[in-house]
Amino acid sequence: MADTLLTISVWVLPVVIAITLHEAAHGFVAWRLGDDTAKRLGRVTFNPLKHVDPLGTFVLPGLLLLLQSPFLFGYAKPVPVNFGALRNPRRDMVWVALAGPGTNLTLAVISALLIHVAVLIPGVTGAWVQQNLFNSLLINLVLAVFNMLPLPPLDGGRVAVGLLPRELAMRLARVERYGLLILIGLIFILPMIAGQLGIKFNLLVWVIGIPVELLFQIIATLTGLA
Repeated sequence: MADTLLTISVWVLPVVIAITLHEAAHGFVAWRLGDDTAKRLGRVTFNPLKHVDPLGTFVLPGLLLLLQSPFLFGYAKPVPVNFGALRNPRRDMVWVALAGPGTNLTLAVISALLIHVAVLIPGVTGAWVQQNLFNSLLINLVLAVFNMLPLPPLDGGRVAVGLLPRELAMRLARVERYGLLILIGLIFILPMIAGQLGIKFNLLVWVIGIPVELLFQIIATLTGLA
């Protein structure tokens, strides 16, 4: 029980911070580019209570931890954005979408740098802080890579819709209504079916794991952790 509580304690804070700042960044950039929807609803804030989703922020990551999943996944309440209110909807949609993953990459670098400071903290407290920062580095990289998958309603899907020629963009945008179902199928159902057939198949480990590992090595090298 004590080991479980310790594991949870070094994951909850990094997950909440990563998700909170990710969503706040979307709202802030949308506000600066002409849409004040998130601002009016109080979503341009560092208050995690405005952003966390009990199921997506706590229950789902907790279950994945308990199941010893090879990746950690979670989500918050999406920040509402009225793309039609943006000064240049197609262009600004891209900037609003990139704000979340960009913030996660920034947090990953900051976490890596702070590990150098955390090692100066003595005893159990120092080890706990270091583990939080290391987990923050990993969580933010996973969130950045996962959200940049080119599937609406993920940020990468929004970026693709904003950059593709109009006809292709409209086709991709229509996928958004099925996006959540597709994600559930890729994350849970497809690996489960493959496992029943005796096939080891986890698409997200390949699609997310390899880029995350590459980014980790780059940041570790640049920040002196390697």
